[in-house]
Amino acid sequence: MAHMSISRVCSDLTFKDKDNQSGIRFRSWALSLLQKSFLAFLVAMGIMVTLGDGYCFSKINKPGKADKGCTLDGRLYPFGQIERTENCFRCSCSPRSMSCCSLFHTPTGYDKENCKVVFNKESCDYDVVNKDNPLMECFVYSRVG
Repeated sequence: MAHMSISRVCSDLTFKDKDNQSGIRFRSWALSLLQKSFLAFLVAMGIMVTLGDGYCFSKINKPGKADKGCTLDGRLYPFGQIERTENCFRCSCSPRSMSCCSLFHTPTGYDKENCKVVFNKESCDYDVVNKDNPLMECFVYSRVG
């Protein structure tokens, strides 16, 4: 069964009447359903990849320089997982390297004429606010990470 094709599986599921019509219709329906399911799976995977981690980077530590931890933006962090750095990154620090990913996503789709982007270090995210009234938030319809 491991090497069975989709059409073979579908033909095993067909029910035939005396004219062989319903068997053909069921086979094409099952094949169409399988194709649509696969397409839906690909679209879902594309969305998950798009909404996944933000901007990431790695840096290799110089041998003998990372005795106590990793340095990022002039600050020393201990070995292990760092949930949130001073500049809103989630990092992993080892004697060999430091890998970090941003906790924020940069707004790209918003009313650029009437709104401005302001980084909020407390929430580790960008706020998009009205240029004339910074207390009024603007609608953001896309972000990149």
